[in-house]
Amino acid sequence: MSIKTYKPTTPSRRHMTVSGFDGVDKHASPEKSLVEVLKGNAGRNNRGCITVRHQGGRNKRKYRIIDFKRNKLDMPGKVLRLEYDPNRSAHIALVEYEDGERRYILAPVGLKAGDTVVSSAKADIKPGNALPLANIPVGTVIHNIELYPGKGAQLVRSAGVEAQLMAKEDGIAQIRLPSGEYRKIRMNCMATVGQVGNIDHANIHIGKAGRKRHMGWRPTVRGSVMNPCDHPHGGGEGKCPIGRPGPVTPWGKPALGYKTRKTKNKSDKFIVKRRNEK
Repeated sequence: MSIKTYKPTTPSRRHMTVSGFDGVDKHASPEKSLVEVLKGNAGRNNRGCITVRHQGGRNKRKYRIIDFKRNKLDMPGKVLRLEYDPNRSAHIALVEYEDGERRYILAPVGLKAGDTVVSSAKADIKPGNALPLANIPVGTVIHNIELYPGKGAQLVRSAGVEAQLMAKEDGIAQIRLPSGEYRKIRMNCMATVGQVGNIDHANIHIGKAGRKRHMGWRPTVRGSVMNPCDHPHGGGEGKCPIGRPGPVTPWGKPALGYKTRKTKNKSDKFIVKRRNEK
């Protein structure tokens, strides 16, 4: 994927970059049967209380229904086009199967219009094909990985990421995730071959605050410039130190080095090596 730059006609344009959208159909409308209305909640819950700060005011968009289960087995599908999806960092591909059904899948690196993909235990090891982990050779780069058979992919779905199948033994596969974590997953779970596309997503420079507002991000204000009733760091005459042993959140919880993971987590037994181990 290429990155497009602009002439510096304004200070914000000087450093602003956008994706070149190589291979993506820029004029196609989304498949009507595969879109749903997506209502914005601006970070509020069902009672209207803000539960996630700094959200709201983004452009309207519709949700594209993605086939994360890949349960259309042993039926080849032709990639009609690649499309932009405003709900995720990765691009998506519209696939039409032999029976006429259309579905969206995540577009891996190397997939283009006209290619054929299939979800099958006997599928070839090529980008876009989905197989059980038991049928994927050790060392293969994969994405879109299930944690529970039939539930649908939950791991490795954002732009440019990839996992690697490291070992298989006694019905359990060992996966190295993009974070560096090694994890055990049952071999009857599905995964898709290849690396997720739109690799240069991480290199795009937003350039100006207004573009971030279009994405639904509202301003973030430092606690030290608030009043004491709004933040523990607030108050005082002029610039003041924190006034307590360490920085905290607006609700008084430690902001640095505070473990939030539950001590008795059921998934701990499936983690072979944590991402933060030296």
